[in-house]
Amino acid sequence: MRAFVSLGSDASMASVLTLTAVQQLPRVGPGDDLVHLVISATANQGLAPEPGDILVVAQKVVSKAENRLINLAGVSPSPAAVDLAAETDKDPRLVELILSESAAIVRSRPGLIIAEHRCGHVLANAGIDASNIAQRDGEQVLLWPEDPDASATELYQRFTRAYRFEIPVIINDSMGRAWRLGTTGHAIGVAGLDPLWNQVGDRDLYGNELRVTEPATADGLAAAAALVQGEAAEGNPVVWVRGCPRSSGQPRSSRALLRPYSADMFR
Repeated sequence: MRAFVSLGSDASMASVLTLTAVQQLPRVGPGDDLVHLVISATANQGLAPEPGDILVVAQKVVSKAENRLINLAGVSPSPAAVDLAAETDKDPRLVELILSESAAIVRSRPGLIIAEHRCGHVLANAGIDASNIAQRDGEQVLLWPEDPDASATELYQRFTRAYRFEIPVIINDSMGRAWRLGTTGHAIGVAGLDPLWNQVGDRDLYGNELRVTEPATADGLAAAAALVQGEAAEGNPVVWVRGCPRSSGQPRSSRALLRPYSADMFR
């Protein structure tokens, strides 16, 4: 699958953003060499990465390769998990995993737990999910990588060595958003690029100085790639991006995207 997005005609911006899914990637399992699988599938598809390209990889295949699958049958819920499960109508074993993956529970109600993941991202169920994984009696769930930014860094380094030019990597996952319905892709792991583009001090079309403009480049790419990846049975977890204008800032991790707690008006 390939998508083209026009970005306008400004000479400082790319005119076309191209997103191409790696469609021949085998199903990924625990211990698989994800880098080798992506490089092989990319070549088999006749794709030739170029300097400036960015790779967006779905969290699920990273977690699978890192063996973050958990069978609920082996989880013993704590009293705190039992209590929260009763409040939210959730499986106490799942709630135990949510608590173990979380720095804090932000909100909860029947059917929903919003948690701050240990890595700082705020989302439902601390990112734990049971979709698009092989089930064993309905008991299998998938956790995020231990450290998505570290996972992105390892992928970035290995792809860069393999292709002999920099391949920035974004690991994305679908999340809901405050005040809006639906999910969209978010960058949960970033390596090799600045996830924010600070344009404060630049001028707009009328010469006005920009005072607060700071596009979240990594989140924008994560969301665009999610449309190509799909959420159901599409099976396109890896997407090559070409033509994205990028900040000249120093590369930072996905933590640069997180609003400091002192400036968080929603908690």
